[in-house]
Amino acid sequence: MTILQIASLLIVLAAAFGTINYFVLRLPSSIGILLVALVTSLAMLGLDQLLPHFALADQLRDMVLGIDFSDALLEGMLGLLLFAGALHVKVSELRQQWAIVLLMATLGVAVSTAIVGFGFAWLTGMPLLVALVFGALISPTDPVAVLGVLREAELRKSLETTIAGESLFNDGVGYVVYLVLVGLAFGATGHGAGGGEEQSQVAAAAQLFAREALGGALIGLGLGYLVFRIMRHIDDAALEVLITLALAFGGYELSVALHVSAPIMAVCAGLLIGDIGARHGMSERTRDYVETFWHLIDEILNAVLFLLIGLEVFAVAFEQDFLLAAVLAVGLALVARLGAVAIPILLLRPLRSFGPGTVQIMTWGGLKGGISVALALSLPEGEWKALILTATYCVVIFSIVVQGLTVGKLANRVGRQPDLM
Repeated sequence: MTILQIASLLIVLAAAFGTINYFVLRLPSSIGILLVALVTSLAMLGLDQLLPHFALADQLRDMVLGIDFSDALLEGMLGLLLFAGALHVKVSELRQQWAIVLLMATLGVAVSTAIVGFGFAWLTGMPLLVALVFGALISPTDPVAVLGVLREAELRKSLETTIAGESLFNDGVGYVVYLVLVGLAFGATGHGAGGGEEQSQVAAAAQLFAREALGGALIGLGLGYLVFRIMRHIDDAALEVLITLALAFGGYELSVALHVSAPIMAVCAGLLIGDIGARHGMSERTRDYVETFWHLIDEILNAVLFLLIGLEVFAVAFEQDFLLAAVLAVGLALVARLGAVAIPILLLRPLRSFGPGTVQIMTWGGLKGGISVALALSLPEGEWKALILTATYCVVIFSIVVQGLTVGKLANRVGRQPDLM
């Protein structure tokens, strides 16, 4: 199929499944679309077992695999989704939570990667470096899933800012850690990020991390500031919306071309435009246009992304041994998330106070999403890829459906008291 045909099919399916959810399930939109897509996919697999001569599953699998989920997300949708999410997080609010956000987006990712990696290697016999790759791709919370659920959970504002800020930044950090570990485990980091044969692996990994993370931040802030200066001299709402769209698209592709972290670029640019740019570079009318436009983009892409996650069941190898490991991976991911939350909070507790239920809410509210699936799909072919993909998919489905539908109830039970100080 052509790109236009694929896009048309996805929009039609997202609208149809969203309508079914609205009238039947009445769940939060993104989760409802994912569930309808997942149930439909499983029904097609079941029908194929009853009527094998139609080879229905093979045809649907070929169609789904024809949509390169990894490229569609990492090289297309992700920049827009991260930019849209960052626009709604105010720097002034994020500044108050900077210490916990920084620790959880760095130390938290490292702790979670280590727990999942060592635990999964022990459970499955997988080589440690390969298991650490799985740990890296499953550790970051997905900003798309997190921000979508936060709209429904009605958390305390400061806690919402902390979770949203962490998910925006640990996504970029986790992606860089993933690239480093893929390079160590498989000998190629991807995206032009070679370490050099004459350098030690550790030095090469450190160089890659610094270039990706710092380079992405500098390009994001630099392009964001340039766009802000231009928008100060323009009073045309439609044109300014177009300029922000150009920033999200162009900045992301420039970062990919320069081999720096495009996700971190998108977050930094979005934060600058959404706060400083909105306050000092836009009229009230333009702000309304920009916010409405990006909210619409966010909702549409969220719907398509969660639809794709539901359809990706056709790409997963559901073997009995894999399913057992996947179930254990769900528990392991929750333990790792608890460590990623609790350790930074324990380190900061002598310096500041935390509201009730912070550890529980941040642990249960740290949702995984499409980025983890995309990274698993982009792994080099090998004997462990099918297992990693199955485990990743099960962790993501559990996270979005079970945790996503219950985090609001958890917040009501343990977290309805004064904000984080």
